[in-house]
Amino acid sequence: MEPFDATPVQHSCDTVGRIVAIMARLRDPEHGCEWDCAQTFATIAPYTIEEAYEVADAIERDDIDDLKDELGDLLLQVVFHSRIAEEAGQFALRDVVDAISDKMERRHPHIFGDSETGGHYLWEQVKAAERLQKPGQDGALAGVALGLPALARAEKLQKRAARVGFDWPDASGPRAKIDEELIEVEQATTTEARFEEIGDLLFSVVNWARHLGVEPEAALRAANGKFERRFKAMEAEDPGFADRPLGEQEAAWKRAKA
Repeated sequence: MEPFDATPVQHSCDTVGRIVAIMARLRDPEHGCEWDCAQTFATIAPYTIEEAYEVADAIERDDIDDLKDELGDLLLQVVFHSRIAEEAGQFALRDVVDAISDKMERRHPHIFGDSETGGHYLWEQVKAAERLQKPGQDGALAGVALGLPALARAEKLQKRAARVGFDWPDASGPRAKIDEELIEVEQATTTEARFEEIGDLLFSVVNWARHLGVEPEAALRAANGKFERRFKAMEAEDPGFADRPLGEQEAAWKRAKA
């Protein structure tokens, strides 16, 4: 066995190659990092999702320096998964890059092929054709990832259904459905029934937002940020906020809104 090289991984013109080498070093079964060596696809997946959200957060805050760092963290997740797969003889990072390169060329035939027209509609046509080639992926809702946030997944399911004509003609339909679902929530008498009806209500709200041209996941994220800012403003205004009666807290809330 060759002696382990403990020198730092050097800079290279191939910057991606450097992080690939670093990950290989970290995953070395004899000399690597104990934590990194213990990870699997499943244990790393939550970090991958978290890093994607942190990228979105940096963009929302318009923090370019943070965006650079978060994109690096997200890239590390791709390298990490690819290294685990390579060790198992499944695929390597170069295969991931080749696959996405092939896909981008395939889905842009108006740029890389002989199609004279293009755009998002053509992209979706190519995607649909690709899904038909995969086992069990022949339905309108096929391929909508289970790991998506619930609001985003609801919106995507609704959009897929709309492509085959299963949709309200305008926003008045889903708006009326919200009123119907509210009544059903109020009439529910068990925890299980309320659970189901609240889910239906949220699904209807997503549908209404979609018809109004509002991305529900982004809208809720913005509402969370607004609530957080106002709540922090109340706490900053009054260090004893938590001990105030509800009436005084409500008055502080109105001041924060103003």
